[in-house]
Amino acid sequence: MSIPHQLERADLLCKQRGVRFTPTRRNVFMLIAEYPGAVSAYDLLDRLKEREPNAKPPTVYRALDFLLAQGFVHKVESLNAFLFCEHFDEHHPMQLLICNQCGLVIELHDEAINQAFEHQAQNNGFVITNQSIEAHGQCRQCQTTQSEA
Repeated sequence: MSIPHQLERADLLCKQRGVRFTPTRRNVFMLIAEYPGAVSAYDLLDRLKEREPNAKPPTVYRALDFLLAQGFVHKVESLNAFLFCEHFDEHHPMQLLICNQCGLVIELHDEAINQAFEHQAQNNGFVITNQSIEAHGQCRQCQTTQSEA
């Protein structure tokens, strides 16, 4: 789906939710949507400064907090980075596969994994308030490249 279409969807959702989609939030949204994988806040800041020369770290972090709260991005905890979510208009389970070699991040939506995890938490008397399931390894392309070398 094109970035302008994603931006249109996000704008509509913000209006429906009664939240402000400020120019800075829109810019950070577009920067993450354009990025081919997970991106750090400081890389975003460098790119944002091209559009907003006075941008500072708190500017990016406030925008990221908003985008996280709206479900437009996911935080990749182990990389301290952020990933655009194309499915932001629907609640969905999320698991991440992260390639240690090239940095590729694949977002999965496996309800069975999510239910099994929640079931184990309940069995242990635990209530999940926030969850991040991340697995590190090697993507198919890196495996192929390594076996050819």
